[in-house]
Amino acid sequence: MTQSVPPSQPTDGNPFAQQPDAVPPAPPAPARNNIALGIVAAVVAALVTAGIYGGIVGATEYEIGYAAVGVGFVIGLAAGKIGGANPALPVVSAILSLGAVYLGQLIGFAAIGADELGVSLTTVLTDHFDVVTKVWSEEADALTFVFLGIGAFAAFSGAKKAAA
Repeated sequence: MTQSVPPSQPTDGNPFAQQPDAVPPAPPAPARNNIALGIVAAVVAALVTAGIYGGIVGATEYEIGYAAVGVGFVIGLAAGKIGGANPALPVVSAILSLGAVYLGQLIGFAAIGADELGVSLTTVLTDHFDVVTKVWSEEADALTFVFLGIGAFAAFSGAKKAAA
């Protein structure tokens, strides 16, 4: 009398062997080379890092070069990782980094002014934005523009390295 093998068992005697029809589907490919998604990621990173940089400037009352490098690098990294190797992304990242470092410095000056006046940061930014930009332009020196350039360079190179 021969014993029949149930259909769910492999015929080679290994009960743990994977069935050919039970192969799970491959995971979806990561979103790469999508310039629009890369730009959106860079804009989000620019807004978040501008706020963080503004908090640092407001808390320390100093512009810190390493923070500007971090702002630029995070923006470039986000654009390059998500957007891929599109040659426009490093340029867009550098431009967004200029804006993010500038916005961070404005937020920092507004935070300092809010502390001195005893009002909220939102009040200073919404009701007295002209005063904040005037203070920034009066306080801006060569080092301020060096930080802007360093942030842009870090964003450009970060986007290139992330896409590689």
